Amino acid sequence: MKIHEYQAKELFRKYNIPVPQGGIAFNTDEAEQVASNLGGYPVVVKAQIHAGGRGKGGGVKLAKSRDEVKQEAGKILGMNLVTHQTGPEGRIVKKILIEQGLNIANELYLSILPDRATAKNVIMVSEAGGMDIEAVAEQTPEKIIKVFIDPLMGIQGYHCRQAAFGLNLAKEVIRPFSVMLINLYRMFIEYDCSLLEINPLVITAEKEVIALDAKINFDSNAMYRHKDLVDLRDLDEEDPLEVEASKYNLNYINLDGNVGNMVNGAGLAMATMDIIKQAGAEPANFLDVGGGASAEMVENGFRIILSDSNVKGILINIFGGILRCDVLAEGVVQAAKKTGITVPVVVRMEGTNVEEGRKILSKSGLNLITAADLKDAAAKVAQIVKK
Repeated sequence: MKIHEYQAKELFRKYNIPVPQGGIAFNTDEAEQVASNLGGYPVVVKAQIHAGGRGKGGGVKLAKSRDEVKQEAGKILGMNLVTHQTGPEGRIVKKILIEQGLNIANELYLSILPDRATAKNVIMVSEAGGMDIEAVAEQTPEKIIKVFIDPLMGIQGYHCRQAAFGLNLAKEVIRPFSVMLINLYRMFIEYDCSLLEINPLVITAEKEVIALDAKINFDSNAMYRHKDLVDLRDLDEEDPLEVEASKYNLNYINLDGNVGNMVNGAGLAMATMDIIKQAGAEPANFLDVGGGASAEMVENGFRIILSDSNVKGILINIFGGILRCDVLAEGVVQAAKKTGITVPVVVRMEGTNVEEGRKILSKSGLNLITAADLKDAAAKVAQIVKK
């Protein structure tokens, strides 16, 4: 789960991580009021969407007076902000963060995330902080310093020193940086974060260490432990079909292809998507109905796939283990009767009660295309969508 920058900074304050003074605004009048409460200019007007690269897209502006705050807020609110992370469709800006301007001496990069290759958490820092950190990682990866932490040991003083020395921090800055980093790591662990990023982390002329930006992603599987975070979810920033799927505990990700997929098991779903591409078509979604799916869940998954206007054909690929083939077949028939199937459907089933499942489908009167195996299924659905 993702949250906005202003929400992340509220959590930062709980952990004594320094952030600029500021407040959220939903219209120009509120923006003016927040700016006036900060006690001086300049202030920064920042679009709040779930995407990076806002500055390059025109979503971050400096305002040196009350009139400029109103002017810049009016431009940003309601704009369709396009960045390298939103895709060409962009995101509509519905809220802005107004923050005090800082006397910045240096911009750095800092993030914490799990490293599955080493089964450790990794702190990544770089002196090349700011908008072009992606280019730094691609062109000069040696400028990114990695500090690995055994999760059973936790963060230690030498981890902080290693990060500080990698950033070439001045002596008087190392202690406040280390205190902030320890608090940041504690927050990362306690909130089950999958990513915690500050870009940029700034050193001011007054030698203060301040998180000028804040990005936090949480492990959605851990949300049952953090009921206080659920209210921070902004459904306007998520794909409507993915939001709908989450209501029924379906693992669904919307993609830009034209072959809808219904599969049980994440690994099988990934393999199905790969073989669709090898057959010359493009998957329209990732949908794992899970091993213990009911007929109702299958029906809801089918309905969500059909809600995507880009879908020109559907591939159902089920291995009947926990989810029996007859249960899947019943769900497909229910979905067809309630929603109406308007596109061809290719079905590949194997496993528990496969013959019963095939009988249910054959007696349903639906126009279904059966496949001998996964390769055959992908070839058939690819041929359908190409037509």
